[in-house]
Amino acid sequence: MKTGLKIATIGGGSSYTPELIEGFIKYHSELPVREIWLVDIEEGKEKLEIVGNLAKRMVQKAGVSIEIHLTLDRKEALKSADFVTTQFRVGQLAARELDERIPLKHGVLGQETNGPGGLFKALRTIPVILEICREMEEFCPNAWLINFTNPAGMVTEAVLRYSNIDKVVGLCNVPIGMEMGVAKLLEVDHKKVRIDFAGLNHMVYGLDVFVDGVSVKDLVISLITDPDKSITMQNIHAMGWEPEFIRALAVFPCPYHNYYYKAGDMLEKELENFKEGGTRAEVVKKLEEELFELYKNPALAVKPPQLEMRGGAYYSDAAVRLIHSMYTDKRDIQAVNTMNNGAIASIPFDSAVEVSCIITKDGPKPIAMGDLPIQVRGLVNQMKSFERVAIDAAINGDYGTALLAMTINPLVPSDRIAKVILDEMLESHKKYLPQFH
Repeated sequence: MKTGLKIATIGGGSSYTPELIEGFIKYHSELPVREIWLVDIEEGKEKLEIVGNLAKRMVQKAGVSIEIHLTLDRKEALKSADFVTTQFRVGQLAARELDERIPLKHGVLGQETNGPGGLFKALRTIPVILEICREMEEFCPNAWLINFTNPAGMVTEAVLRYSNIDKVVGLCNVPIGMEMGVAKLLEVDHKKVRIDFAGLNHMVYGLDVFVDGVSVKDLVISLITDPDKSITMQNIHAMGWEPEFIRALAVFPCPYHNYYYKAGDMLEKELENFKEGGTRAEVVKKLEEELFELYKNPALAVKPPQLEMRGGAYYSDAAVRLIHSMYTDKRDIQAVNTMNNGAIASIPFDSAVEVSCIITKDGPKPIAMGDLPIQVRGLVNQMKSFERVAIDAAINGDYGTALLAMTINPLVPSDRIAKVILDEMLESHKKYLPQFH
């Protein structure tokens, strides 16, 4: 008879894995995880061993009875799993570097999950996640898929629309980061803060912000106009908002909205970094090298604080909190990516949205938010059009569909530039895009 839960983590050699292990240790008294299988590909073998050995030291130091298994055999890892978490990057950081450098070369924002970079990350990732789903049907048909792989919204929607797996939840650390940011801004405990989230992954808005059930949205909006009090992330340059604009917007934007409402400023900053020889990918490469040097230290048996510089802060809080709430049927409120089912009126029922949900043993139940305010509805709908066309391109490998997706993305200025970037990126990522070649 099986006792305890089995977790399979795909992309187990990720620098984020210690975050996840820390979370399972923290919740262990209420979440009886017995086995964590960290799985990676041959190219990630060395990192898997380094991070896996750290994970083993972490559970040993914490004195919890969790077995850590390391493997390159995905099917073995998936067998009888209760939860499958995904945190992989097709093409590793070298692919991210191309996603950032090629658009910037043509004067277009180069960013991991937005614009052309986000499109190509989706084109590379969606076929792989669907292959994982087919394996889950065979080896762990009752497991929940918790997807943290970016672009999380598009990946989740692809699973919902193109696989037989309906037990899927997409997760991002942006909503929890926004909650933590508000708590810090107001100097209150994070547990007192609740935000009504609605929108898409990396395009989510706080429609209202509460502390102890009392709305503080106007106060938060007035505070975030100060550049020193901006709520942002390690990977996004904080610039502050024009006070009149943010008050008129009347909702709480997420850090990624900088790329849309400050497109020119953000591009200028990215181009400046690019000319000096660095994109975010290079920064992350250096950070990862330093992190893995730390991870190798046999005396290290806790998550090092330097990991927060990586941009994935609160990942373990978000991921393990979600799994814990599902396992215990906690029915608390968390923002996740799930099937819309009418929660946001102007977005198709069968599309993935990022929205506040009640988390139950049967998965997330979206809270009806009505329609998005008119001032943000157009941008969100444009992004949803882009996402759906991009997913279709990832599935069918059709050049015209990919060009359409690239052109309708709000960060790409014209079909001509879209075509130039598309052609160069298709060639550069050829190895990971068999559907197009």
